[in-house]
Amino acid sequence: MATPGYRAIRSRTALTATALSAYLGFSLVLAAPVEAAPPPSARLLEVQARVIDLQNQAASAAEGAQEAKVRLAQLNQTLAGVQEKAAKQRSELDVIRKSLGSIALEQYKSSGLGQSLQLLFSSNPRAYLASAGDLDSLTRRRSIELRRYEAATQKLRQTTLLVSDKAKLVRATQQRLEAQARAANAKLAEAEKIFKSLKASERKALLAAQRRAEANDIASSRATAKNLKNTSGRAGVAIRYALAQIGDRYVFGAAGMRTWDCSGLTMRAFASAGVSLPHSSRAQFQYGKKIPRSQLRPGDLVFFKHPISHVGIYIGNGKMIHAPRPGSRVKIAPIDQMRYAGAVRL
Repeated sequence: MATPGYRAIRSRTALTATALSAYLGFSLVLAAPVEAAPPPSARLLEVQARVIDLQNQAASAAEGAQEAKVRLAQLNQTLAGVQEKAAKQRSELDVIRKSLGSIALEQYKSSGLGQSLQLLFSSNPRAYLASAGDLDSLTRRRSIELRRYEAATQKLRQTTLLVSDKAKLVRATQQRLEAQARAANAKLAEAEKIFKSLKASERKALLAAQRRAEANDIASSRATAKNLKNTSGRAGVAIRYALAQIGDRYVFGAAGMRTWDCSGLTMRAFASAGVSLPHSSRAQFQYGKKIPRSQLRPGDLVFFKHPISHVGIYIGNGKMIHAPRPGSRVKIAPIDQMRYAGAVRL
C-alpha cells in the first residue's frame, strides 16, 4: 500500500529533472557565435568575471540538485521495498487473524482465555473431563496463534514506522532537490540580468571575448589531447571517451550525447569502460579508492569545491578533462583552476 503523497513526490521529481535540463538561459547566449569586436575594457572584464562566478555557483547548485536526485532515487527504491514488506506482513497478519477467529480475538483483547476457562470449570465436571484433551489441544493451539499474532502485529507496527520515516526522508530530499534547482536558476538569472544591463556595444564586446576565450581553450585542448600518452585499461577507455567530447556544450543535468554536465561526462566516460557511476559528483566521490594528490595518475576522478560539486578525469601533468560550467564547453584544464577536494581511483 503506497504512502500518501508518494506518487505526488515521484511526479514532482520528474518535473524537477525536466526543469534542470531546461536551465540554459545565459549559457546559450554566451555560446552563440558573434562578429569580431574590440577587446573588452577593464570594467567589462570585471563584469565577465562576475558572470563566470555566478555561472560556477549555478553549476555547483545544479550538482547539489543532482546529488539530491540520486539520493531521492535510492530512497524511493528503499521506500518501495519497505512498503512491499509492510504489505506482506499485513497479509500474514490477516491469515493469523482468520485462524484465530473473531471469538478468540475478542478473548485475547479482553485478557486472553481466562473467562472461557472459568466457564468450563463451572460446567458439568464429567463433560469437561471427557473433552479435556480436546480443550487442552485447542488452548495450546490458540496460545501459539495468539503469540504469532502478537509478534506479527509488533513487526507490522515497526515496519509501518519505518515506512513513515522513509517517506519523510523522501519528502525532505525532494525539497532539497527543488531548492538546489531554484538556486541554480536564480544564479543564471542574476548573471543574465547583469549581462542585459550592459549597452549593446558592451554586450557585443563581452560576447566576442567569451567566444575568443572558448575557441582558444578548445583549440588548445584538442592539441593537448593529440599529444597525450596512451593510457591502458578502463582508465584509458574513459579518458578517450571524454576527450572525444571536447567542444561539446555544458548543460545542467545532461549526460550526452552532445551536451554534458561535469558528473554526466564522467558517468558516461566510465560507463564506456564498464564502470557504473551515479550522476552526481558528490555521489561519485564515494566510489573507488581514495588517492592522495601526490599519487594521481591518468584516469583518476578528481573532485573540487567544498562541499564537493565538481568532478573531472585526470589525464596527467596536472591537467583534467571536464565539463566546466554554463556558458562553457568540455575542455582540458589545470586541476589548480579550482579548489581541490580529493581523488578516487576506480
